[in-house]
Amino acid sequence: MSYLSAFLVGGIICAIGQILIDKTKLTSARILVVYVVSGVILAAFGVYQKIIDIGGAGATIPLTGFGFNLAKGIFNEVDRIGILGIFTGGFKAASAGLSAAVFFGYIMAALGKPKAKK
Repeated sequence: MSYLSAFLVGGIICAIGQILIDKTKLTSARILVVYVVSGVILAAFGVYQKIIDIGGAGATIPLTGFGFNLAKGIFNEVDRIGILGIFTGGFKAASAGLSAAVFFGYIMAALGKPKAKK
């Protein structure tokens, strides 16, 4: 059952992104920012944790999950060390994901042949 709920939650998140691509003039970069900021806002209101409880990896893997991870790290560090946690918490919480993105992005850039969009 957890596979089905992850598929449904992740599918809904992706479907919203596809609708934004098809029906608006938003660029991919702006949609990325909307998703990350949405994850932060939903985390601040305590909503995103409920979505994760339902969807598991279907909610943590998309960009909204990255925003949630950043916000959660900041909240934890502020509780632990105070106001300085605003600057350090997000980096600590998301460092593994950011490192993997940079590493694999470099590998793909080295292996691929970039082409300009027409």
